[in-house]
Amino acid sequence: MLVSAEKMLKKAKSEHYAVGQFNINNLEWIKAILLASQEMKAPVILGVSEGAAKYMCGYKTIVDMVEGMMEELNISVPVALHLDHGSYEACQKCIDAGFSSIMYDGSHEALEDNIRKTKELVEITKKKGISLEAEVGSIGGEEDGVIGRGECADPTECKQIADLGITMLAAGIGNIHGKYPENWEGLSFDTLDQIQKQTGDMPLVLHGGTGIPDEMVQKAITLGVAKINVNTECQLVFAEGTREYIEEGKDLEGKGFDPRKLLSYGTEAIKEKVIEKIKLFGSQGKA
Repeated sequence: MLVSAEKMLKKAKSEHYAVGQFNINNLEWIKAILLASQEMKAPVILGVSEGAAKYMCGYKTIVDMVEGMMEELNISVPVALHLDHGSYEACQKCIDAGFSSIMYDGSHEALEDNIRKTKELVEITKKKGISLEAEVGSIGGEEDGVIGRGECADPTECKQIADLGITMLAAGIGNIHGKYPENWEGLSFDTLDQIQKQTGDMPLVLHGGTGIPDEMVQKAITLGVAKINVNTECQLVFAEGTREYIEEGKDLEGKGFDPRKLLSYGTEAIKEKVIEKIKLFGSQGKA
């Protein structure tokens, strides 16, 4: 059964580790992430972007697939199914479809509009027991066509959004989605420290977890980050694993063209990457 991310993140914040949000793109992704989390006895958040939801035939399809797989694989660790960077409309659709967690991304809107819509979603999600993430300060890089430059959020604005009653807060601290450029200046820990001082016990979210050096990730956790999003890194290792399978000619051996075999290298690579991240985030054995 899917759960809200609230309890797992409050525990993570108080015990100074982070829960991984691993974005899903198809059946192989879901399977690999669930099996890795179960093996590591780690709570997990499955992230779904609007683009990925469209690809996987809609939010209801995803809910049914995740719940069915959890049952068939005997998954006992806490699993939250979370809308990533959702519009107000997408949030409503996910609530109706049975998601246990949503993110409303109003960071590109005027602060007043972000506050108004977040406030409305706080009321709805609290009634339904769904966790809610909000964002202040655009996260850099590209996410489903939305491009940001890695800005740093205003700690005062962060407090205004945090005080609305959300579950967790994503705040830009120089992080970006996708691959990090060579001239990236790194995370702004001063900004993160100021945000935590303003928002207190609120679990903070670090988007763009791919490519941030391990020591920066660990320092961010000490400064209040309790949820770290990973997507690109899993996509990269999946592509590498699939390429290796084909370059070794395995697709030409017997029934190696069977997609269940063809995608197995990439799927295993995702699982290994998720295990690696769970260990880095410190969530192993925390389920």
